[in-house]
Amino acid sequence: MTIVIRNGTVVSPLGTSASDVLVDGERIVAVASASSGLADQWAASADRVIDAAGKYVLPGGIDAHTHMEMPFGGTSSVDTFSTGTTAAAWGGTTTIIDFAVQAKGTSLLSTLEKWHQKADGNCAVDYGFHMIVSDVNDGTLKEMETCIDAGVNSFKMFMAYPGVFYATDGEILRAMQKAKETGGTIMMHAENGIAIDQLVAQALAEGRTDPVYHGITRPPELEAEATYRAITLAKVTGAPLYIVHLSAAQALTAVANARNRGQNVFAETCPQYLFLSLDDLGRDDFEGSKFVCSPPLRPREHQAELWRGLRTNDLSVVSTDHCPFCFKDQKELGRGDFSKIPNGIPGVEHRMDLLHQGVLAGEISLSRWVEISSTTPARMFGLYPRKGAIAAGSDADIVVYDPAVKQTLSVETHHMNVDYSAYEGLEITGRVSTVLSRGSVVIDDGAFHGSTSHGVFLERELNQYLV
Repeated sequence: MTIVIRNGTVVSPLGTSASDVLVDGERIVAVASASSGLADQWAASADRVIDAAGKYVLPGGIDAHTHMEMPFGGTSSVDTFSTGTTAAAWGGTTTIIDFAVQAKGTSLLSTLEKWHQKADGNCAVDYGFHMIVSDVNDGTLKEMETCIDAGVNSFKMFMAYPGVFYATDGEILRAMQKAKETGGTIMMHAENGIAIDQLVAQALAEGRTDPVYHGITRPPELEAEATYRAITLAKVTGAPLYIVHLSAAQALTAVANARNRGQNVFAETCPQYLFLSLDDLGRDDFEGSKFVCSPPLRPREHQAELWRGLRTNDLSVVSTDHCPFCFKDQKELGRGDFSKIPNGIPGVEHRMDLLHQGVLAGEISLSRWVEISSTTPARMFGLYPRKGAIAAGSDADIVVYDPAVKQTLSVETHHMNVDYSAYEGLEITGRVSTVLSRGSVVIDDGAFHGSTSHGVFLERELNQYLV
């Protein structure tokens, strides 16, 4: 099928241009200046012409941090790969990278196979995997090499959650040495879990059980300390390091200092840390439980520093850490004990829209919007130029975005499989108009036209910032 997208403004990390795009099958075959007149020739034989007048034409979003069907705290995140990737498409995200979760005592390869069984044939958009490494031993370290051969070359570790995912500094060091040897990337959840567990126990013993104490017992200083420690271990081993879901200004300072020294340290933040705050955790009537995630939401003054980090590239990527748990029967597990509230906020559908509000507010440029939501994650996780670009030869993952339309975010209108919206009632400007995934129209004119068997697994190359 041939599709012509004409009269739009193509946005890339290098700027904007009035350009027309020709799609044939699954790929972009040509991009031409609107003044060239080529769109008229293309349109004469095209199966479809999309008029993008007054709209942006963007490379499909890449959400490099999602958790579909993830077991946690005796329950599981409620978006399946089918519902979660469909919601992603509604929001202009055409690729997700999810996490295969190694349980202690199991192998990485059996874990990867289990996640393939969950996702294969059940995704509306394309997908890849990172590997969560929770059991470091000789066998696991050897299997990291096999995972890389299978297109999974990023490995997440935790300085938090003792007894579940927590890794000691020695275990982290060994995994980093293997990453250095093989070209893999270590991703780090950087919070001092040992100290946090003490603060949690003390708060509960004193009767401080409300959701807001989830944030208070995970202070930004303990995120900063763990971030600095992870950076130090990475420096000792020479391994690259990617800090996931950075939330605190103090942790950002540690990342910025390392980058200024020339160390291969990268970091992402998430929309919840840019738009929500500790005040939301403090909402009455247990409403604050809807906003429990880790690291926690911070006092509002951290937001300005995070936006600044996105402008300076000390924060390179915005992902969602999409991990939805329903309020009813899931978040409610923590009534009377905030430590039992499942950690996670839904957001895969709203990332592109929320970041557009940053453009409108002057926090980031149009080009930076595309860079942090699509092109950089494509480069960081070995998908570029197949993904993350409007260019001849790239996959036709294309978003036609209307920057003027108004919408109100709500559980009544979102497509995520969760019974609340973290952004309920937020009025925003901008919305997806049409979404193509590998040349197939999946969203158009307010309707889903895709298939939950359309998405394919992506074997990823190594981090291109290290080449």
